[in-house]
Amino acid sequence: MNKQVLITGATGMIGQKLIQILLDKGYQVSILSRKKIQINGVKVYLWDLDQSTIDPDCLSGVDTIIHLAGENIASEKWTAARKKKIINSRVLSAQLLYKTIKEQKAPVKNFISASALGYYGDTGDQIVTEEHPNGQGFLALCCREWEAAADQGLSMGIRVVKWRIGFILAHNEGALKAMDKPIRYYLGTGLGSGKQWTPWLHIDDLLKMFSDSIENQRYSGAYNACTPHPASNLSLTKAIAKQLHRPVWPINVPEFILKIILGELSELVLNSNNASSKKLLDTGFKFKYPELDLALSDIYRA
Repeated sequence: MNKQVLITGATGMIGQKLIQILLDKGYQVSILSRKKIQINGVKVYLWDLDQSTIDPDCLSGVDTIIHLAGENIASEKWTAARKKKIINSRVLSAQLLYKTIKEQKAPVKNFISASALGYYGDTGDQIVTEEHPNGQGFLALCCREWEAAADQGLSMGIRVVKWRIGFILAHNEGALKAMDKPIRYYLGTGLGSGKQWTPWLHIDDLLKMFSDSIENQRYSGAYNACTPHPASNLSLTKAIAKQLHRPVWPINVPEFILKIILGELSELVLNSNNASSKKLLDTGFKFKYPELDLALSDIYRA
């Protein structure tokens, strides 16, 4: 197998770590970036989504694309303009990649894309598999458009894998960093009912999923990227507080308050997804951190 991988969104939390893992495995790694940057051992090519421009040389010899590009979904309130930018950053980037593959007759065989468990919307206590229909709300709409853009490769004979990613546990980064902060300042409490399911996974397990799916041809279609043991919002809060030796207040933040403060963005903390990882486990994947306490202990020990 040709071991040349092109990564988009490579300067994000997942991309930065994935680069080193692939280099260590002997892959030739190149990335697409909006700015000129230097990364040891990595070829950097430029693209500009606003201008629909891309360096066509980025696909030379590339067998696999890992598509992580996308605006941070939680960094700002969801105005109409912001929502459009979030979707376009994911959809237009995939479209530009496929357009360039066709024009260059590039030898790309695998397209591995990030997605999110927001695809299902709010599903309450119902266990959801990859066969569950697309849900309601902006998160669900975004994921639907995101995955549809990735699936364009199917008509070109490209194997497409879509990772519907849950709440990532990573040291001082991402969603855990945001949730950790108020707990550190003795403001830990459940959000809404606190009963909503939060499917989670350790960053190391997620990186292994991406790495494994490059070579393992059994991976195809969508996968719920989460452990077999989702946690409720309140139990996750308590587990983090335990690591930080902090209390958790017995009164939750009411749902209506969160909606006033966050607007539609409140979907991120109020939606409930009891997602099944059976399809992933059926590939033979083994979680390094299947239990929440084990995962958090590793994170906070770091």
